[in-house]
Amino acid sequence: MKILVVDDHALVREGLCQVLKGLDDHVEVLEAPDCARAFELAHQHPDLDLVLLDYHLPDMNGLLALNVFGKRHPELPIVMLSGSVNPRIMHQVLARGAAAFLTKSGLSHELLMVIRQVLAGDVFEPRAMANSFTPPIQPEIDAAIGFPKLSPRQEEVLLLLLAGRTNREMSEMLELAEETTKSHVTAILRAFGVRTRLQVIVEAGRQGYPISAPSA
Repeated sequence: MKILVVDDHALVREGLCQVLKGLDDHVEVLEAPDCARAFELAHQHPDLDLVLLDYHLPDMNGLLALNVFGKRHPELPIVMLSGSVNPRIMHQVLARGAAAFLTKSGLSHELLMVIRQVLAGDVFEPRAMANSFTPPIQPEIDAAIGFPKLSPRQEEVLLLLLAGRTNREMSEMLELAEETTKSHVTAILRAFGVRTRLQVIVEAGRQGYPISAPSA
């Protein structure tokens, strides 16, 4: 069994490696501090059985990383880890194809239980998601309750915008022409009914989108 652990904190990776030894005597754990290294390792090890992916990474948002893994390795199950509970993020993560969403505050035996469930081909839905949030929001419902209607690509641009990325950086990460990125940003401003990027960040935060500081 071979598992890839992606987290920018070395102590977290080491702790997860110790926990994962409880799965199997011969489990092999690969480590990556960011998405760039994770994608390299996934390419080098096509026999990977599972990825444990931190939501907040220095070079890419967890949702964007899910998209990349989904395109390059569609059969590879991903378990998303986060230090906080945000029902909106839980729904987005599972809607983008993750097999499970877990918080880092959970217990070791719970993590192992979920991993075994995922390796068996199941999808794990956190109780917090079922108990505290409505079903996944579809675009039509978004309009009815005031959430902006965004395309999947616009969602990706928005997440990078909320992480403080410039248009040029977003274009490079999403492999888009800069004019195309500018058009998406304009559409996002229009969808939120605001005129500036700062106003988008404020309004998106109110609606439950994850806000993070720009990485170096």
